Formats: sequence, structure tokens, C-alpha cells
Amino acid sequence: MNQVANFTKGFIKENPVFVLLLGLCPTLGVTSTAINGLGMGLATTFVLVMSNLVVSLIKNAIPDKVRIPSFIVIIASFVTIVELTMQAYTPALFEALGLFIPLIVVNCIVLGRAEAFASKQTVFSSVIDGLGMGLGFAFALTILGAVRELLGSGNIFGIELMKGDLMLVFVLAPGAFIALGYLIALMNKFAKS
Repeated sequence: MNQVANFTKGFIKENPVFVLLLGLCPTLGVTSTAINGLGMGLATTFVLVMSNLVVSLIKNAIPDKVRIPSFIVIIASFVTIVELTMQAYTPALFEALGLFIPLIVVNCIVLGRAEAFASKQTVFSSVIDGLGMGLGFAFALTILGAVRELLGSGNIFGIELMKGDLMLVFVLAPGAFIALGYLIALMNKFAKS
């Protein structure tokens, strides 16, 4: 039961974007479309799961003085794998996400989970935690991207759903702040219910 709680807390109770307000740079920067949000979320999920796995495996072999730099090297290795894979197999998504892919290395969600959870827990718990937090992050980015894409261009995942006069501000940077603010307010309303 504890593993289920570790997995689900990333979606609702401790959602990295809507509750903890972590990782807002990529959240605001790449979510102009749902596919960009999903792509960034899944890339971050892979890095979270794999870095939590490795950190948990070697936590006792890392001296305290070099713990954080070691975590960053581990995370950077998996970010490099993601970056090269995306560049090879999804070049359009790679171009759309741009600089935000290498910035996963310093994403506070990834480093924070490695330090606060994976370095103190079992391998299985660390993987489950990384998967839950990563999928919660992917969920938040995809929802935000879908809302912005729908209100700004009338599409979701490239499928046209609305025509006519749309609110183009949602495709632009200010629209990210507006949409995120309303989504956080909705999450808070449902959390209190």
C-alpha cells in the first residue's frame, strides 16, 4: 500500500507543478501545445526514474562531500541519453523543446527527488517515487499545454476542435501564466472539496 501512495502522490497531493510549484521554467516555457508538454513530461519522467534508480543503488558508495555533484553527473548522463534519442527519433519535438531538454539536469524536481528520496530509500521505492512524480509532472504539462493550445489555436494534439475568434494570448508567454494560475486555482478548489 505504501508503494501505491508513493506513486499517486505525484498526481494529486504533491503534484510538482500544481501543488509544489516546482519546475516552473519548463512548465511555462514549453507548454504552448499539448504534444510539447507531453514530450517534456515523458523526458523528465525517464530521467527521474533512471536517476532515482541509480542513486538508490549506489547511495552507500557516494561520500557525503561529493553527494550533490555525483547526483548531477548521474542526472546529466540520463539527460544526454534523452537528448540524443529525441534528436534522432523525434527531431520536430527536439527542436520545439530546444534548450529546455538540457535544463532537465538542473530541474529542482529531479535533483530534489534524488536528494530527498532516492538517497534514503530502497531501489523499488525510489523507482516508484520517480515514476509517480514524473507522470504527475507529465500530466500537469500536458493539461497546461492542452488548455493553452485549445484556447489559443482551437486545437489539441493538432486536432482542430474550435474555429473562429480565439484568444491568441494563450499561445504566447503571458498565456502560460494565466492558464497556470487558473489551473492551480482549480486544483486548490478540488483539493479543499
